[in-house]
Amino acid sequence: MKIVSGCFAGIACRYDQKHWRVEEIQRLVREGKAIPVCPEQMGGLPTPRNPAEIVGGDGEDVLDGKARVIDNQGNDVTEQYIAGAREALAMAEAVGAEEAILKERSPSCGSCMIYNGTFSGTKKEGIGVTTALLRRHGIRVISEETWESEGENQT
Repeated sequence: MKIVSGCFAGIACRYDQKHWRVEEIQRLVREGKAIPVCPEQMGGLPTPRNPAEIVGGDGEDVLDGKARVIDNQGNDVTEQYIAGAREALAMAEAVGAEEAILKERSPSCGSCMIYNGTFSGTKKEGIGVTTALLRRHGIRVISEETWESEGENQT
């Protein structure tokens, strides 16, 4: 069993109220092999919502209290991101998921790359808050890009 970003399953849960549907991942959900999650919604944020970026580090730093998640209006949404990560972890543990396929570059879900906190479109190496928490609990987190490159979408 896997957990996957809800936007991959066609759920319009992104900050801009759109999805990022990936047919192969949507098929895993239909077949009962994956459970969709949206940490931002699970943490209490609405859809649509203001875009947010991690300021001062990455998801590991947010969990350690060294960085914050701030939206493009200057609102601190760190607590919602942490709460959503905890809910996603609880869901993963409830279904026995050992792997997550999450949206790259998201401040929640990024597994290799996130935006740099300046809202300039500049990316940097780093991971999102949910990815950090899942990895701390032994759950493998990959992105849709890594998953496709590994050929796992053939399973």
